[in-house]
Amino acid sequence: MKDTKKIAVLGGGSWATAIIKMLSENIETIGWYMRSVYAIEHIKRNKHNPSYLSSAELHPEQLDLSDDINHIVEKYDVLIFAIPSAFLKSELNKLTISLENKIIFSAIKGIVPESGLIVGEHFHDNHQVPFENIGVITGPCHAEEVAMERLSYLTLACQDEQKAKSLSKFIAGRYIKTKISDDIIGTEYAAMLKNIYAIAAGIAHGLGYGDNFQSVLMSNAIREMKRFIKKVHKMKRNINNSAYLGDLLVTGYSVFSRNRMFGNMIGKGYTVKSAQMEMSMVAEGYYATKSAYTIKKENGAKTPIINAVYNVLYDKKEAKDEFKKLTNRLD
Repeated sequence: MKDTKKIAVLGGGSWATAIIKMLSENIETIGWYMRSVYAIEHIKRNKHNPSYLSSAELHPEQLDLSDDINHIVEKYDVLIFAIPSAFLKSELNKLTISLENKIIFSAIKGIVPESGLIVGEHFHDNHQVPFENIGVITGPCHAEEVAMERLSYLTLACQDEQKAKSLSKFIAGRYIKTKISDDIIGTEYAAMLKNIYAIAAGIAHGLGYGDNFQSVLMSNAIREMKRFIKKVHKMKRNINNSAYLGDLLVTGYSVFSRNRMFGNMIGKGYTVKSAQMEMSMVAEGYYATKSAYTIKKENGAKTPIINAVYNVLYDKKEAKDEFKKLTNRLD
């Protein structure tokens, strides 16, 4: 990772755009794969993404933009994936080039629906990427605040600490502080779970519950997260660190949280389909809920909040009834 010209971002959404903005302050040339030819041409002409974070000024002269995923994968050694988990497999199916010798960092906060795996495990099991070449970029951080250059914090986790440190140097800057972790599985599961809890927070808000209940919900959520992650990957970790608790809080409370927004719509009476149609962005927590519910049934973790969200989203039970039951299961 000494050659800064070898880093590329894959994805055209808000997180991909935010990562490009961060990297562009430290790197002369960045590869960027986007599906949309229209978006690519717009960025070249107007210096901003037409659909996401349009207030963030981009520098086309620094960007190697391409709608050919194979061109980017072949040319760059470090690949930062910021493609929504629901679309990751279909994008990877376009590859004719192996990922085995690439360094992969995931900025995806979800489960790959087709495999039921967190993103790192999916790359390892399906694309033979060694675990020491897989990393995670997690929060607490919203792309919208990166666009506004508000002080933000990111955690980079990798089994190979040096790879995380090297990439962190290219991301850190005036308004971005970075931290390194070796808990790649725990941080990735935390990034997935916090979206489910944000949906729960949104549903509660939509139902009319106030701040007092929200504080109890988040307090129980971090303990539930700890139990869940301990079941899937037991190691020494401080669940109160920013990568876990901090990311949960910002996703559960922020006005920028798409998962909270999605939950709020459900709480107000929208159907899942109508809420998804109205939102212009993907709520990763919807897909994560089904996967987390399946995993917890296998490992026996106590997850009343995940259960309640699952019952509302997938069993079509009334949010009002499920959350009334949930209030008696929290402490």
